[in-house]
Amino acid sequence: MIFKAVEDGRPYPAHDLLLRDWAEVPPRQVRLDQLITTKKVLALDVLLDDDSTFYGDLFPHVVQWQNELYLEDGLHRALRAALQQRTALHARVLNLDAPGGADIVLSSGEDAGLAGADRGSDR
Repeated sequence: MIFKAVEDGRPYPAHDLLLRDWAEVPPRQVRLDQLITTKKVLALDVLLDDDSTFYGDLFPHVVQWQNELYLEDGLHRALRAALQQRTALHARVLNLDAPGGADIVLSSGEDAGLAGADRGSDR
């Protein structure tokens, strides 16, 4: 099996991060078999498109919640990695399990209200 589970929807609380806020979360390596997808459907044309990451983040977005890793964005990148026989990929991981939740100051200066986030640092 490529992923730990395939689900439809996000079971974790909303974090309200914008794309520019995700860019501040440093990428780290994540094993594909630890990821739970939040989408059941993938458009094949997106998977096969050479320019699929041209306008977006190069790294998938993963949310850690209740000791699980949820693939929020980047399903086509993760599947492409699996098709290339890779067992891991680099992703930006937002840790909502951190003590007190996440304390992220958005680049717009607003507080996301998630106190003390581990912004994906390797431990």
